[in-house]
Amino acid sequence: QVHLVESGGGLVQAGGSLRLSCAATAGRFRLFAMGWFRQTPGKEREFVAGNNWNTGDTYYGDSVKGRFTISRDNAQNTVYLQMNSLKPEDTAVYYCAGRDFRRSPWSAPDPAKYDYWGQGTQVTVSS
Repeated sequence: QVHLVESGGGLVQAGGSLRLSCAATAGRFRLFAMGWFRQTPGKEREFVAGNNWNTGDTYYGDSVKGRFTISRDNAQNTVYLQMNSLKPEDTAVYYCAGRDFRRSPWSAPDPAKYDYWGQGTQVTVSS
């Protein structure tokens, strides 16, 4: 079992930046892809960004392209989401997710194609 732990959420003014972290522990070597999703009450989980660790390919949701960047620290087994030019509509609970290498295929924007999820971290952007 892989455990994912997010951190870095908080309150920020519009136009500001935050960096979220997701540390993979306990079985992290099973992962080959990770992603970030977000969710607000009453809405479905929205794809934010994804990263294939084997190919290095990255993917972004349309609403965050050009503002958010997903990256990985191999040594720390941590995935980051750098969020710049934040807007009030970015307010949500952000979740990181991982895909087990023993399962395929993987589709970055499809939450059903992830096997492990973190507990979520709240991001609030004030206007």
